[in-house]
Amino acid sequence: MTASAARQLFGTDGIRAVAGESPLDPTTIFAVGLALAHTLRRDADHPAVILGRDTRESSPWIASTLAAALRAAGARVESAGIVPTPAVAFLVRTHGFHAGVVVSASHNPWQDNGIKLFGADGFKLPDPVELVMEEEILHHAAQPGTRSVALDPAYQLPLDDNSDFQSDYIQFLIDSVPGLQLRGLQMVVDCANGAAAAVAPELFDRLNESHSAQIDLLNITPNGRNINEGCGALHPYYVAAQTQQRGATLGLTFDGDADRCMLAGARNNVLNGDAILLAAARDLKARGLLNGNLVVATTMSNMGLEAALKRSGIRMVRAPVGDRYVLQMMQRHKASLGGEQSGHILFPHLATTGDGLLTALVVLDLIARTGQSIDELVADLRVFPQVIVNVRVREKRPLESIPAVAASIRAAEEDLKDSGRVVIRYSGTEALARVMIEAESEASMHHHAGAIADAIRQELGA
Repeated sequence: MTASAARQLFGTDGIRAVAGESPLDPTTIFAVGLALAHTLRRDADHPAVILGRDTRESSPWIASTLAAALRAAGARVESAGIVPTPAVAFLVRTHGFHAGVVVSASHNPWQDNGIKLFGADGFKLPDPVELVMEEEILHHAAQPGTRSVALDPAYQLPLDDNSDFQSDYIQFLIDSVPGLQLRGLQMVVDCANGAAAAVAPELFDRLNESHSAQIDLLNITPNGRNINEGCGALHPYYVAAQTQQRGATLGLTFDGDADRCMLAGARNNVLNGDAILLAAARDLKARGLLNGNLVVATTMSNMGLEAALKRSGIRMVRAPVGDRYVLQMMQRHKASLGGEQSGHILFPHLATTGDGLLTALVVLDLIARTGQSIDELVADLRVFPQVIVNVRVREKRPLESIPAVAASIRAAEEDLKDSGRVVIRYSGTEALARVMIEAESEASMHHHAGAIADAIRQELGA
């Protein structure tokens, strides 16, 4: 059981909220830019920052506000325009920027937005750095002058997007899987009307120069409000149905900022990050590239993945949910593969963060080299019944300190013992408590998930 209270601003993946409302109001956003520039100027007199954003209608003004603050504090700012989050992670380290900023709320609905920060090394800023920045952000936001400057049109200079950055990222993806052959493949690609829509058409067009593969690109016409709407990695059954209807053998789907990838097979079936980890781990091991014959997953990964990996002589260790924590565990074990059930997959020899498009190309390369479909590659993955119940909460008190909640969790753990798992945690990006129960018995699974969710709802429900 994990239950950690969220910080005031930063969650497990940056700052996220309803656009225009605290902490994504203009004043606080401006304060974020000031604090970031101040942090960078400890090591560089004139730091350079690269910005990227997704397709939400609020992303341009948030990016403009951040840029205004960074410039006011002495930083140079360049914009990559609409690009996936991992594109910024790539660009910041390959072009010598001191930091990268992404304006995106990932898989959240269009009304939300967020700010993600990367250091010069292309990794997300460490928790201690974000905590120090958080104090400074709150200080700046409380100053009367910050609001007036944040709302001053004189500071809101338009961002000049540089399309060369997008091209550099596409070339990086192509170079990461040299010799990839798409010949004869039939696939459906769902871009979620998000950042992938700005990159995937050119990427797959270049990979399919001979036009020997059938590639159907879906949801590539963002309008600012249709990002993730009934599509994308949050709704993988959409691409699964489309894959079957169009007679394809593979479906790919990304979330709003394209740092996650989910798959679909030919039988209207969804294959999540666990399946990707299994296929990739076996391939890396067969080629002698799986360090320590070990994979890092999270507390949410299914028991079936652990069992399938074990049959292949591969050990699995679990990290807390959040790709930054997966990465920390990977670095501790010198692991060459890790990821989350949600589709964040980390290939540290290729990239510093989860990259949905890169993951897709790795899977396509595996299929092309083996001549097997994704269904065949993971045919023996037996998924234990699992349910996740999200409970909206008004506050994030330690769950173990609430007697009724703690009692319901103990009852589930005692009943399931070796035949299931209980994972209760707060979301790092939303006001939610997540109740995950996994068990051989579906009846027991639903009973305990409902009992724990009801207890949380009664004590903390919004």
